[in-house]
Amino acid sequence: MTDILKRRSVDLLVEQFWRKGYLTLSRKFGTYLPEPDSVGGFEVDIIARQKNKYAIGITIVEEDFKDQNRLLSKLSYLANRQTRAGNLPVMLFLGIKSELLNSLRSIIDQLDEKTKKNIRIFQISENRSFSLRGGSNASQPLFS
Repeated sequence: MTDILKRRSVDLLVEQFWRKGYLTLSRKFGTYLPEPDSVGGFEVDIIARQKNKYAIGITIVEEDFKDQNRLLSKLSYLANRQTRAGNLPVMLFLGIKSELLNSLRSIIDQLDEKTKKNIRIFQISENRSFSLRGGSNASQPLFS
């Protein structure tokens, strides 16, 4: 059951990458893309790029908070990565459920300012709001 939830969380994080204009290079649970290699011994869920900018994406689940020191070192290590050519910073995108957000922020507050600037947090949730065009506009002809 947790694999299904993890897969859905990775899918929702990929959508956030797409909204930001990133092209997914590798991802976990993908059909056509390869799984990303571990970075410094830490598992990552997504690797993406936008022109010359690269980004790493991970989803944070409740199990990760059991060992907060490991989570802190993982965030610090991944947020301080640089590209091989050009030494450009690699952004770290974190996908997390809203009920765990405050716990994550308290851990991120322990990092230095330079590291914090490379981290972006996205709330991932199943709830989506669909807007339906209704009322009188739906019955009007498209062309007149």
